[in-house]
Amino acid sequence: MNRIVSREVLNSETVMLDIEAPAIARKALPGQFIIFRVDELGERIPLTVAGTDTEKGTVRIIFQMVGKSTMQLGRKQVGETIASFVGPLGRPSELDHLAGKNVAVIGGGLGTAIAYPQATYLHKIGAHVDFIAGFRTKDLIILEDEMRAVSDNLYVATDDGSNGKKGFVTDVLKELIDAGKHYDLVIAIGPLVMMRAVANLTKPYDIDTLVSMNTIMVDGTGMCGCCRLTVGGEIKFSCVDGPDFDAHQVDFDEAIRRSKAYLKQEAYDREREKEKEESHRCRLTGEVRHE
Repeated sequence: MNRIVSREVLNSETVMLDIEAPAIARKALPGQFIIFRVDELGERIPLTVAGTDTEKGTVRIIFQMVGKSTMQLGRKQVGETIASFVGPLGRPSELDHLAGKNVAVIGGGLGTAIAYPQATYLHKIGAHVDFIAGFRTKDLIILEDEMRAVSDNLYVATDDGSNGKKGFVTDVLKELIDAGKHYDLVIAIGPLVMMRAVANLTKPYDIDTLVSMNTIMVDGTGMCGCCRLTVGGEIKFSCVDGPDFDAHQVDFDEAIRRSKAYLKQEAYDREREKEKEESHRCRLTGEVRHE
């Protein structure tokens, strides 16, 4: 159990793993997440489920190597195991009522991997899906073929214009709306500033908008309070009350301030892990020896 059966490096920052976890694979729904520990002394880290294969009994996770635990997980190879892999947790996204409806699914950066299961489910139940994916540059684009397969239209935007439209996902969405496209729902998943921008755009058009606040989760059980946020003037916890919330009710400014609390520690851990990796690098072949 918890054995890595597939590993793929999607870009310089992002790794995709398929983990052997048949019980979770049978139950997990779009929007839910798992909690992993790399080893017995490791910290608990929540990651959104990026896909499941019930026949193989595997759960797919896609993550950026930004801190100590994700860097350790990213170095794991096929056949290795991790200490714990628990889930599914969180409330699944409520999507069944959108059959036959028009939905814009927006993913920003790594958020694309989380938006992909939503688009897959919507496509399966017969919704009309426009997938808008935004990245800093073409070298960071992930899941392009997969996104195209589960959408009626795929629109890619890059900050530098190296692929698709030059600009942001909000530029694409505004053009589509102003051109007469009607959406029953917009789903936005990605960096907090991106989701705030989408919410600010759709509010004047009175378009229902859903965001995933998974990015601020830490403990995953509601005990630590780190994922506390204000929604419609009430205190909510992303991991137990969400992670999906009405975008027009979320206090994004507060969430963004809270998310910055860990940047210094993440940077410190990232440098320590890089130093550790270099100390295990063979001077003849350049390969990293895994313990």
